[in-house]
Amino acid sequence: MKTQIVLPDELAEKFKRMIPARKRSAFIAETLERELKIIKCREAIRSSAGVWTDKAHPELAVKDGVERYLSRFRGRPRQRG
Repeated sequence: MKTQIVLPDELAEKFKRMIPARKRSAFIAETLERELKIIKCREAIRSSAGVWTDKAHPELAVKDGVERYLSRFRGRPRQRG
């Protein structure tokens, strides 16, 4: 699919100087894909903020609670060391 975008002149000149003509579309596609993944991760982090409350997980408020919880969650016995 062809898409037209408008870039600031200085950015467009840097882009032309630094990225060979035959590699520009691939560069844009790879960069856009990476940035969209970052945006998606940020949105997931933002939307999940506050999910872990003391009321929902009181076991995490005690010493070693996180370690016990994760061991149980991962299905592995705790290792003492």
